[in-house]
Amino acid sequence: MYIYVDSLMKNNDKRLVVKANKLIEASYYLTLNEQRLILLAITKVRRDSALYTQDEFVISAEDWVSTFQVESKNAYRDLQAISRQLFERYITIENTRGNPLMTRWISSIEYLAKDGKLVITFAQKILPFLTVLEKEFTKYRLEFVSKMTSIYAVRLYELLVQWNSTGTREIELDWLKKTFQITETYAEIRNFKARVLEPAITQINTHSDLTVSYTQRKTGRVVTHFTFAFSPKAAVETKPRARKKPPQGETIHGVLKADIERLARAGESYEQAAARIKQQELIMVNHPSN
Repeated sequence: MYIYVDSLMKNNDKRLVVKANKLIEASYYLTLNEQRLILLAITKVRRDSALYTQDEFVISAEDWVSTFQVESKNAYRDLQAISRQLFERYITIENTRGNPLMTRWISSIEYLAKDGKLVITFAQKILPFLTVLEKEFTKYRLEFVSKMTSIYAVRLYELLVQWNSTGTREIELDWLKKTFQITETYAEIRNFKARVLEPAITQINTHSDLTVSYTQRKTGRVVTHFTFAFSPKAAVETKPRARKKPPQGETIHGVLKADIERLARAGESYEQAAARIKQQELIMVNHPSN
């Protein structure tokens, strides 16, 4: 059965990514575009019915452009590149028995060059983590990560939003590097912070619905943990501009009585003076002096 990602969907901002918490905390590496494709496909997983290995998710170049705001000429190239690499990507995740399970993300992938579309099916072992069959799961709107260009920003955002109810989370440095699959990279803490952590936080603060800061904790003289504090950004309220209130006081024919008394000519009644002043105002509006 084909499941299409709706082209040029008007409610892009309502597309939800729903993942089991075990999937969020799994160890894996995906390129930015591979990560984007997986997230886009996940938004189309129906959770009101069973998900099967034969369910095919179709993502078009048009979908790619509208969701991630990339140039149209690059969308076809991106999808074709994904078709060559994604099948080989694997993930290590804790299964229901508490054991590490290694599996592919997808069981098949097909690039339709003439149509500019990519068709994927998820691997059988991944399916339970994409539905609400798992009791503990996290959901967020795709728009909050769609503009991020750091793969670590997306992963860190998920790890934080998972703890949204508390607004704080402490993460061990070694565990974080293992989760990101960069245990052999950025051995020095300053390089890790400069290349991974701080750019990720900058992008989260810029593009997502969260404001994030962090502190570090040392064991002895070595940094071993990071504590993240985060909160939803305040909604920007646009107040309507207040209308200019009309003059206060008694009026006759739309002219203030106080103005009538000030501008009235000898012998004029209130009615006569108001009519004359009003007529003069109309003349000035229609025939302004040069």
